[in-house]
Amino acid sequence: MSKRVVVSGYYGFDNFGDEAILSLLINYLKKNCFDVVVLSADPRKTSMNYFVNSINSFDFFQVSGIIKHSDFLISGGGSLLQDVTSLKSLLYYLWVIFLALRYKKKIIIFAQGIGPIKNKLAKLLTIFILKRCDYVSVRDLKSAEFLNGAGVKASLLCDPIFSLNLNLKNSKGIVGVQLRDFYSMNDFLLNRLARQVIKDFYDKKIRIFSFQDSLDLSVCVRFNNILKSLKPDIDTEIVHELDISQVIDKISELEYMIAMRFHALIVAMKMGIKTVAINYDVKVQKLAAEADIPLISMSAGEDFDKIFSDMKCLNGNRLKEFSDNQRFDWSGIDEVLQIK
Repeated sequence: MSKRVVVSGYYGFDNFGDEAILSLLINYLKKNCFDVVVLSADPRKTSMNYFVNSINSFDFFQVSGIIKHSDFLISGGGSLLQDVTSLKSLLYYLWVIFLALRYKKKIIIFAQGIGPIKNKLAKLLTIFILKRCDYVSVRDLKSAEFLNGAGVKASLLCDPIFSLNLNLKNSKGIVGVQLRDFYSMNDFLLNRLARQVIKDFYDKKIRIFSFQDSLDLSVCVRFNNILKSLKPDIDTEIVHELDISQVIDKISELEYMIAMRFHALIVAMKMGIKTVAINYDVKVQKLAAEADIPLISMSAGEDFDKIFSDMKCLNGNRLKEFSDNQRFDWSGIDEVLQIK
């Protein structure tokens, strides 16, 4: 009889990065003959997309029941345990893990980014719960240092998206711009970026990516409108409402990518696309430093001529080599799941 794994994360919200991680994780679990149940904000869509059982993340009675009658809980990936987005979401994900502890299930924290956690009680609660999990893995050094310093044994892994097998299919000289809304998003940045894109790429198609329409689409439309106001005949396309494979296919045609989201940067670099990061979060700053790619701050005070010149001088093969050298280590997860 197959053992059942419950997967908890930011699933069912149409976020490209989280859904790509879920796809990888489901494929791995199915390959090893596990019965998978995903907690999702849109269980019908999740079931249809991945051919798994799925229940509503916020049906607390059903969530409790499915964890009680399962063998393992996997929490992650992504940045679930933080209260910058919402204290409520942090407490929800901790509640799911607590349920698994209460029912004495094996618990895996899957390549998460931990924090920031500003609420002191929430921080203590997070440490208390994670100390009792069977295997804790994080995707960045800062998270590992925080947890290890608090007495939580945490393994440092790369992001699971690095394990995707991606290649540049047919570069058509298109420029990608991937934006998301955020509290620090501002018109000054959008205008400076638009002017530089027009200055350097006035004769190219500009493909603007929304990775999660509920957060990204409005700012993508704003950016497109600014481009059109500055150069009415510029060729633009807003990419949205596509599945994971379709988005990847659109990215595979790019020559350059200017991106905010962490997973947009990883996917572009894995294809050897010359890439600039927009630093809205410390994880993006860290990735840009490791990959040695140019970085734009949200205040947009940099010399954009130099940044775009540096981007054009990047070696695509070096970016691909950097990405290919990031190998996701499944061994700790295999040990808990008893995969031989």
